[in-house]
Amino acid sequence: MNPLDTPLGFCSNFLFVPGTRPERFLKALNSGADSVIIDLEDAVAEEDKETARNAIRSAWPSFTLEQKKRLVIRSNSPGSKFYSADLILGQELDISCLLIPKSESVDQVNGAALILPNTAIIPMIETALGLDHLREIANSNQVIRLAIGNLDLQADLGMVCDPQETELQTARYQIVLASRLAHLAPPVDGVTPSTDDFARIQDDAERAKRMGFGAKLCIHPKQVPIIQAAFMPTEEEIAWAQQVVEADKASKGAAVKVNGRMIDRPVVLLAQRTLAIARKY
Repeated sequence: MNPLDTPLGFCSNFLFVPGTRPERFLKALNSGADSVIIDLEDAVAEEDKETARNAIRSAWPSFTLEQKKRLVIRSNSPGSKFYSADLILGQELDISCLLIPKSESVDQVNGAALILPNTAIIPMIETALGLDHLREIANSNQVIRLAIGNLDLQADLGMVCDPQETELQTARYQIVLASRLAHLAPPVDGVTPSTDDFARIQDDAERAKRMGFGAKLCIHPKQVPIIQAAFMPTEEEIAWAQQVVEADKASKGAAVKVNGRMIDRPVVLLAQRTLAIARKY
């Protein structure tokens, strides 16, 4: 499996499910979520790590190929005593995608890529060190997009953020910038802790889209349709994208204006992505 031959670059939402709850795996896949992250880290107690790995191992043959392409395994953090066993599990199952929490160096990501050569990787930026090494991590082997662990990053930086997480705007901008410079898919924004404050969930998702994120992590199926709708292109965005793509095609790639605005290659690429997302849904 080619690491880049995956639909995960277009996913607008990633739904977490604990590795110790195999009865929820298929439910999560059938919930409407674009992708499902089976978690071996925060959602699993230390004494249950092996139980979780065995649950994933047992459930894996029941998934279709299409479902396997939508599944992500979140390992434990590099350097933890559980990390090696998580990578061995990923190798055994030939997983499509690995989410590495607390990614802090290019060596960590490239080391995982050596063990899992057929696996796309999403490094999760959750520490000051990870943020400091952001561009190197973004350019590591087999990385398809970055993700921000907003709650852990706040804790590591000693922040006490307001509900809008205004204090994390600079970090989010850095992750979007590093993703663009490394030619990755737009990054994945962190979680909204509330599952019932629908206005907060929608506001967080809309902020993420405005900032250049292409997806958001979900901790409950109730969050999925709200986030999906927020990242879905509007009718106006789709109409504009169609105009741009048609004008670019007519000009055969030469400089062209649409409604008085000069269109260059980045605008064309953005328009193509907008239409691809619209077609997906």
